[in-house]
Amino acid sequence: MGLLERVSTLIRANLNDMIDRAEDPEKLIKQVILDMDNQYLQVKTQVAVSIADQHMLEKKLRENEGAGREWMRKAELAVEKQQDDLARAALDRFQTSQKLALSYREQVDDQKLQVETLKNALIKLEQKLDEAKAKRDLFLARHRRGVALGKAARAQSAIDDNSRSAAFDRLQDRVNHTEAIASGEVELSNENAGDRLARLDRDSEIERLLTELKSKHGLLTQ
Repeated sequence: MGLLERVSTLIRANLNDMIDRAEDPEKLIKQVILDMDNQYLQVKTQVAVSIADQHMLEKKLRENEGAGREWMRKAELAVEKQQDDLARAALDRFQTSQKLALSYREQVDDQKLQVETLKNALIKLEQKLDEAKAKRDLFLARHRRGVALGKAARAQSAIDDNSRSAAFDRLQDRVNHTEAIASGEVELSNENAGDRLARLDRDSEIERLLTELKSKHGLLTQ
């Protein structure tokens, strides 16, 4: 399993676990992005380490190639001086350097492939991270829109609630009843005033008639 696939599998596993336990979608999305950022940094660090290892191996390769050339020079010099033992020893060290150089060359080639693979994985992971961040913005906007619509729907339901409507009807009936009582009291008050005025008129008429009768019978006193 490649590095990128392992990272993707880990992210999916974490994501599925978080979805199962999620209570707040916004926190979930932010946590997923944070995990992906951490994975990206880990891969980026591994790329840097692999590049450093490649440079070290290349340095070792150059050192052994240089050592091989130096031992060959010494072997040639020993041959010129007709010192075969020294020439053999120098050639033995030359062969050792050659073998090490060959081994390091193979490791450098392998390391280059690994570095290239890691770089490609890092690029793909970076693309996925950018896509995830773009989707995050969309998800957050949709989530907030859904929350707002839900609040609006609940508010509308509260307004349309039958119990609340009945309460308003009862309140309206009470107001109507209060207005009716007040109107009745006003009417009664007006009727009482009329009765008093009517009695005054009757009393005045009775007094006038009484005066006429007394005058007729000569009973009026001066």
